[in-house]
Amino acid sequence: MTQVSQVSERAIVKVVVAGGFGVGKTTAIGAISDIPPLRTEELLTERSTATDSLQGIEAKVATTVAFDFGRVGWDVPEPIELYLFGTPGQPRFWSFWHDLAHGAFGAIVLTDTRRIDTSFHAADFFEQLGLPFLIAVNQFPDAAPRTLAEVREAFDVDDRVPVMFCDARNPDSVASLLLALIQHALQTPSSNPSLLEA
Repeated sequence: MTQVSQVSERAIVKVVVAGGFGVGKTTAIGAISDIPPLRTEELLTERSTATDSLQGIEAKVATTVAFDFGRVGWDVPEPIELYLFGTPGQPRFWSFWHDLAHGAFGAIVLTDTRRIDTSFHAADFFEQLGLPFLIAVNQFPDAAPRTLAEVREAFDVDDRVPVMFCDARNPDSVASLLLALIQHALQTPSSNPSLLEA
């Protein structure tokens, strides 16, 4: 599988949505998907308390244990179909990220300013892969206010990496992230977008 494929004259693009535990990946994919999203969520139990810190997200009751999948199709300016793959956020699932990122066109790194450090690994991962990505600050109501400049400094990323605010519950906000990612990936020489095998 490669970065872009053509099926019935519609470009198909694979995008990975990554970030720390509980930053809104499942919510973002569900907000924009044209189909009922595939979710692999399981209830959190006492057995996971040693590995899954709920500090700052005490109301969270379930977590992704494999991946999320959604699909969104746009017809302007050109027909395109986006396949969205959401990663599990906990460190014990990081080894699975390589499979999810295979053939991806780009990635969105979601972060939560209450626990911004939980998404550092995602940015490092895509940077090492050479995969174009952007950083999206999901604006939770009780989150610590941070400027985009402060977020960029915290992640220590290249000035060319887009850093944006978003609301993962809002389809238009998620669409803005996807459009920005596509534009960024097309302008990143290292991404070298190519037609993939069908």
